[in-house]
Amino acid sequence: MNFKRAALSFAATAFLATSAYAAHHGELAVMGKDQDVSGGTVTASKIMAGDNGWLVVHRTDEANKPGPVIGYAPLKKGANTDVTAILTQPVKTGEKLMLMLHGEKGGNKTGIFEYTLGAKEDGPVKVDGKLVMTVITAQ
Repeated sequence: MNFKRAALSFAATAFLATSAYAAHHGELAVMGKDQDVSGGTVTASKIMAGDNGWLVVHRTDEANKPGPVIGYAPLKKGANTDVTAILTQPVKTGEKLMLMLHGEKGGNKTGIFEYTLGAKEDGPVKVDGKLVMTVITAQ
């Protein structure tokens, strides 16, 4: 009887731990840090995506308003680590880049990045009206 109780207790603990882990890590997020982009790439250290989508690199400034897209990389649903996007334009030391989560919705083709600034195709993901992004400085 004690063995059954111990087994049930262990199973319940494992279930609760797994549920807490999923809830805690299931939030959408983009994480990155200031980095050297002289090699023509930029990397987000971790991205939590609710669906398949895109890491999109926008130019930005002190006002943190998204500017032109200068790079992107595909994402899978869930946790993505060390996601690297190739930059399509040179970036100087000190310039700010916005690493943003975009969806894979509204476009004409799955797996083809179709967003242009202000469009709805493969557009930005928002939570409570706020963009899921982070801003880094090129080193």
